[in-house]
Amino acid sequence: MYPRSYYVQWLNSSLIHGLWNFVFIFSNCAIFVLMPFAYFLLESEGFAGSKKGLMARVYETAVVLCLLGVMAFGLVFVITAVVDEDKSSRQTLWDLWDYYLPFLYSCISLLGCLALLICTPVGFARLFTVMGQLVVKPQFLRDIAEELYTTQLEEDDLKRKIKQRVTTTSNGRTIANGHNGSCNGTSELRKRLEDVQEEKQQLEKRQQISSLRRNVGYPLMMLLLLALTALSVLWVALNTLLLVFGDKKLPVGGKDIVLGLSSLSALGQVGALLEIALILYFMLASVVGFYSLRFFRRLQPKPSDTTLTQIIGNCVVILVLSSALPVLSRILGITNFDLLGEFGRLEWLGSFYLILTYNLVFVSCTALCLFTKFTATIRKEIVNRLWTALRRVKTRSWSTSQTSVSTPTVGKEE
Repeated sequence: MYPRSYYVQWLNSSLIHGLWNFVFIFSNCAIFVLMPFAYFLLESEGFAGSKKGLMARVYETAVVLCLLGVMAFGLVFVITAVVDEDKSSRQTLWDLWDYYLPFLYSCISLLGCLALLICTPVGFARLFTVMGQLVVKPQFLRDIAEELYTTQLEEDDLKRKIKQRVTTTSNGRTIANGHNGSCNGTSELRKRLEDVQEEKQQLEKRQQISSLRRNVGYPLMMLLLLALTALSVLWVALNTLLLVFGDKKLPVGGKDIVLGLSSLSALGQVGALLEIALILYFMLASVVGFYSLRFFRRLQPKPSDTTLTQIIGNCVVILVLSSALPVLSRILGITNFDLLGEFGRLEWLGSFYLILTYNLVFVSCTALCLFTKFTATIRKEIVNRLWTALRRVKTRSWSTSQTSVSTPTVGKEE
């Protein structure tokens, strides 16, 4: 496309892959060295008999980390010996850089791809709710003035209760419900008052937003999310059909491409922009979907209430998901560009049935999550109607049976 461009000549594929390899090297160091070191340093107390201090904890952490590395090295060697007997020999025992590190990265990427297979479809559905909470809704969908009035009434009520409790405590009397105005109850009311005042400030900020932004921003955001979600599903479905009919190659490895001669996308620059937008959308959906899962909600960071262990766990989660995102992009056919670098020798990417199954499961899970999201209100209303009708039928049958039982009794008495 631009073979004579100086910028393209400077920004060549060798430079991009070199920088990308550095990114992978430091991400692997963070996953395998820095994060375990931080966790063990947090949990260590120093060896028995040694002086308590930071260096004693560092020594213990270094020893534990070395033992963990030896154990992981032996475990990887045993697994590779069981899986592939030809390559696992004494010659590859010390081939750490070219054999064992790519294998470890392959395992981490496989684990991350399985996590993305669950998180990304959930994130697609969850993003509609999250954006609906962040973006101000139009007047016909949400009456901010009414909510602000309700919040003001609640604030006045809480202030009155706090004032009454303080007055009652100072006079040494009991309040109407028989309990004294304890500090515990007052502190709970004050905390609730702070939450209500914060909510009131948020509503006041939303009320000051212009009507144009309120009436146009929300529909545009919902349409953008709907378009990106539909485009993602159609893109993956098309990639699945191309795999079935043999028009798409398996993402085993990347080929050397000279930048500027031809476009990596069939749609040219527009296709490249769409690929970038979809990759960013997948990244956002995967993070939102991960923290929306029931088992990982406790890991979600909270302001002024996040422990150091949770911070380390969140860093590990982001590293694993980001390491698997390039593999996900290749599996789903979002891009043809080699995003794996020198660490991309993933042999399981050459399995046709594995790649096809992954695409089918991804499309099915996405369709199921979206169907569940958009039909939740309708299904809830249908269940409520059926339950009400069933209760009415049971009530009528019970009353009829009671009437039939009482009629013969009256006849006998006569």
